[in-house]
Amino acid sequence: MIRKELLELLFEAASIQRWNDHIRPEHFTELDKQAHKMVYAYVLAKIEEADHGAEINWRLLIEGGLYEFLHRIVLTDIKPPIYYTLMAEKGEQLNRWVIEDVLVDKVTDLRVDLLAQMKQYYLQTDESTLEKRILKAAHYLATNWEFKIIYRLNEGLYGLDETRAAIANQIEEHFDLAGVQKLTLGKKTSNFLDLVGQLRFQQRWAQSPRVPKTSVMGHMLIVAMMSYLCSIELDACPKRIYNNYFAALFHDLPEVLTKDIVSPVKKSVTGIDEIIKEIEHRQLEERIFPLLPTAWHSELKYFTENEFESKIIENDLCRTVSSDQINQKYNEDQFSPLDGEIIKACDQLAAYIETFLSISHGIKSYHLEEGNRLLYGRYINKTIAGINFGQFFSYFKV
Repeated sequence: MIRKELLELLFEAASIQRWNDHIRPEHFTELDKQAHKMVYAYVLAKIEEADHGAEINWRLLIEGGLYEFLHRIVLTDIKPPIYYTLMAEKGEQLNRWVIEDVLVDKVTDLRVDLLAQMKQYYLQTDESTLEKRILKAAHYLATNWEFKIIYRLNEGLYGLDETRAAIANQIEEHFDLAGVQKLTLGKKTSNFLDLVGQLRFQQRWAQSPRVPKTSVMGHMLIVAMMSYLCSIELDACPKRIYNNYFAALFHDLPEVLTKDIVSPVKKSVTGIDEIIKEIEHRQLEERIFPLLPTAWHSELKYFTENEFESKIIENDLCRTVSSDQINQKYNEDQFSPLDGEIIKACDQLAAYIETFLSISHGIKSYHLEEGNRLLYGRYINKTIAGINFGQFFSYFKV
């Protein structure tokens, strides 16, 4: 069972400010950086598959992203130059402390022994696996995206050019990856990642003061990680894990063009929700898909169209089914199962925890309290595909 402590830990990254010794945008948080990093990782891995014929272990890539995320939350107060020196000289001891003293009580009780997997990942000395190299390249590319903004705001600050050179050198170390070469050209796929980055500045619950503030970008990663945790609880097949994670990571992608339209607006007039969906679909077709290779379009459509419906692909046709049916009949790679019902529940659990955290900090409003009450009532007795979401919601009862 997924523990409350692990879910709370995911949200700690929303309070961790990046570049906090520089002039910076207000919302440069660790959560947003890690979310952007995983979008970069998806793009790099897809290009590596297409251009170099590489076989990507997508589960390892997803899990590596999660392990590095948790690791960074624990050690994020250390400035990067000091962090990398400590990791070079005392990495094994630091890794053991992170796992055995900090994370041990948060990742137990899961169906999969996540603790043992994390130990193997952290303590493995071979850094040359393709998945680790993709994640490392994605890390520096996402950092560089931030730094280009930081540089303009801090030009002339002592040490800034040294930081720029260090980031550029790390990116150059990964030039053997086809995606790194393509993205440094600054063409259309780079523009896609730039556009996605704007979701870091779109605040959720924009009509209400809230602590900690979260962006659409960070929310997408929270939902993706929750969906992954639910997937391993279901002993999901590899394709189901892949679909659930990346469909969750991209589930709010249209909002980069439409912004976050709050639920009361969507429900204010009969049929308006369908109109919004049609506009989002048209915007994706006209403005986002042209930035990506044509071969990726069908997959992203599968992820983003009717994103909260559970579905499979059978005889080359997409079919809507229930997640219970996927458990019973379609939990095999050949059906490309996707649990939209679980992604929706994780999406609403993330929203519910957002209200809980702010109310717990003493920052509340009618919108937060009403959202908290409605979401709790909707899910307190709900089980989806054998996952007791009611228990997750009861963890955070105000």
